[in-house]
Amino acid sequence: MKNFAYTLNCSILLTDLPVLQRPQAARDAGFEAVEFWWPFSTAVPADPEVDAFVGAISDAGVALTGLNFAAGDMPAGDRGLLSNPARSNEFRDNIDVAVGIGERLGTKAFNALYGNRVDGVDPAEQDAVATENLALAGTAAARIGGVVLVEPVSGSPAYPLKHARDAVAVIDRVQAEHGVDSLRLLADLYHMAVNGDDVAAALDAYADRIGHVQIADAPGRGEPGTGTLDLAGYLNQLADNGYRGYVGVEYKATRANTFDWLFGASV
Repeated sequence: MKNFAYTLNCSILLTDLPVLQRPQAARDAGFEAVEFWWPFSTAVPADPEVDAFVGAISDAGVALTGLNFAAGDMPAGDRGLLSNPARSNEFRDNIDVAVGIGERLGTKAFNALYGNRVDGVDPAEQDAVATENLALAGTAAARIGGVVLVEPVSGSPAYPLKHARDAVAVIDRVQAEHGVDSLRLLADLYHMAVNGDDVAAALDAYADRIGHVQIADAPGRGEPGTGTLDLAGYLNQLADNGYRGYVGVEYKATRANTFDWLFGASV
């Protein structure tokens, strides 16, 4: 598993440190690239907050390979804003901020969590709002040579995208209705497996649609080797299918030497 370029997700790992200290900690641990969920408490943070985040990445000498759009209150159960009609404007306001950070740091991948189903709102209305908002996000990302990622997610029953085919159907709808072709599948091998997707079949079927890959073992969402997923086999399959992008390290640490699977026990 060492023949891949890894990027450390600093929103699920290194959480004992303040956000602005995590890029340097990732660099000290041996990573040259990081990714973040939306690192601010609001969709449109103040300019000094943005500047401080950009500075922390730059000062650490790491690449920011991926950034989530604002997704609401994740600890409280939110999983995205873009399909919620009541929060659509909040998501739209966030697009320029997120892509602006990407432009400053050379980030090319922006994860757009689809959002949970909302009680009392017709799912068709949510899907229509989501399609339009994803088209806007995709257009903005394309202006800087970037892509928007659409991700199947586990652990949230109200989140409608469970399998790779669900995310690809959304991507196809955005292209068909708006002509925007800068959306890609985020293949999180953990989420796909936990949701019962046929991971190997999906990696073959959508090889040309995958824009990013993330890993964690299952069950447990821990380090590679703590569960039963054939992560090495899946990564080799991705490589054989032509994937040359980063692999996001997005798991919950279960031990002090959480990166020993990658760098060895001395780290």
